[in-house]
Amino acid sequence: MTAKRGRKPTGKPRATRASASLPPELYATLQEIAKRKKVSVAWVIRDAAENYIAEQWPLFAVNKGGTS
Repeated sequence: MTAKRGRKPTGKPRATRASASLPPELYATLQEIAKRKKVSVAWVIRDAAENYIAEQWPLFAVNKGGTS
């Protein structure tokens, strides 16, 4: 019997992957923030995007629980 690979189904839609080119100085700052918070750079970028949306368009803000 072979074990299945991958993540367990959570019932939530899968996240969409995005790609962006960043200046080296900005990426280095993101790495430093991530290191200090003991999280990934991806987490820092998601957090920054959520905060930006909440500030610019409060009606579109996403709750930290993952629902709008």
